[in-house]
Amino acid sequence: MFEGFMPHRVDCGDVAIHAVAGGQGPALLLLHGHPQTHAIWHKVAPELARHFTVVAADLRGYGDSGKPAGLPDHANYSKRTMAADQLALMRALGFERFSVLAHDRGARVAHRLALDHPQAVTRLVTLDIAPTLAMYAQTSEAFARAYWHWFFLIRPAPFPETLIEADPALYLRQTMGARSAGLAPFTDAAMAEYLRCLSLPGAAHGLCEDYRASATIDLEHDRADLAAGRMVECEMLALWGEQGAVGQCFRPLDEWRKVARHVRGHALPCGHYIAEEVPERLLEEVLPFLRG
Repeated sequence: MFEGFMPHRVDCGDVAIHAVAGGQGPALLLLHGHPQTHAIWHKVAPELARHFTVVAADLRGYGDSGKPAGLPDHANYSKRTMAADQLALMRALGFERFSVLAHDRGARVAHRLALDHPQAVTRLVTLDIAPTLAMYAQTSEAFARAYWHWFFLIRPAPFPETLIEADPALYLRQTMGARSAGLAPFTDAAMAEYLRCLSLPGAAHGLCEDYRASATIDLEHDRADLAAGRMVECEMLALWGEQGAVGQCFRPLDEWRKVARHVRGHALPCGHYIAEEVPERLLEEVLPFLRG
């Protein structure tokens, strides 16, 4: 799916982060969401690589990246820690400054990366999220029904892990196929890769710890930023699917304007999985923005 891209595995402290890199030009980091891997970018990576040196990484706990046991306070899966992983990856590959295009969980990591390391992130694109604190604070019945996994995955170990590990394919179908577009956007090759990675030892625990951190320590970090007046300082583009729960249950641009100084954005005619549902439209939006 990533012809011409080279695999990398970089030691980032307590984990090794897996990524593929290709292309030429300014550096662009791509971060995926749940329950997927860097493979979500396979429809857009070749075109992006014509303009940028593209690094598509697996988050800690996902794909072929390391999956450490979670700490009692989930700090080693905080978005602060996950962002530090990606900064270490990019520095190891020779990039001190770079843009970020990120979806879902990866976009939450990218938000923290831009906040904690403003000297590194030049431009930021988030796909189909609103800020984590705003989404938890404004949870409605409609959102809870659509994003049931937010509340299932944060249950104490090993309950959700045991259920996911019993049938990873069923979990993929129920989480990804239950969205507005069903399973139609996903190629057989991509689905096989998602299933391979979710079946790896520790994968179910890693993604649960990601969500447990978001419901605990990440909210503490977000509240501290708000209290201190810290905001995303780089140019930012927020895109979301008009058929998805984020756009239907929240006002994403209004929420981003509370935490980012230079943000614009709008809905796209799709659901949650933008890069796989409308790859051509995504490229039309992000290429002009990322090239400045």
